[in-house]
Amino acid sequence: MITTQINPQSSSTIEVSNCLFLKALAQQIRVNDSYGTYRLWSDELLLKPFVVSKEQKRKISVEGEVDTITKGRILAFYRAVAYRIEQETGQLAQVVVDLSHEGFGWVLVFCGRLLVVSKTLRDAQRYGFISFEKLIEEGENLVQKGIDYINRFPEVAKN
Repeated sequence: MITTQINPQSSSTIEVSNCLFLKALAQQIRVNDSYGTYRLWSDELLLKPFVVSKEQKRKISVEGEVDTITKGRILAFYRAVAYRIEQETGQLAQVVVDLSHEGFGWVLVFCGRLLVVSKTLRDAQRYGFISFEKLIEEGENLVQKGIDYINRFPEVAKN
C-alpha cells in the first residue's frame, strides 16, 4: 500500500494491486532493470520517486541537464501509458521521447500511423506528480484519450 499526504489533516492509501496503471508502471520499471536491482523491491518503493511535492520541485534546479534517472522515469511513465493502450485495444503502441538537455521536449505515443498521445515536456528536471492520485489520474486520462482516438480512427491505427 502507498500512503500519501494530500494535506496535513488527511492521508489516503492506494493499493497498487488494485490499479492497472500503477501495476503497468511498476512493470515498465522492472523491464528496464537489466541488473535485477529492483527485483526484490516492492511496487510501492519503485513508484515513490514519481511523487514530488511542490516544495521538493522548487528545490530542484532547472539550470542543469536532466539526469538519467529522471529521463528513465519519464520514459517508464509513457511506456506504461502505451502498454495500457495496447492492453485495451490490442494495437501495438510505440513511444518516442525527444528531450533537450535543458529539459524541454515532447513525448509521442502512436499506433500504426495514428498519433494517440502528444505531450509537451517543460522543466523535465522537476518531473513528478504531487500525489499518487494525480499520477493515476494523468496516466489514466492519457490512456483513455489514446483509446478514444483508436476507436475513432481504427483503420489508421492498424499496423
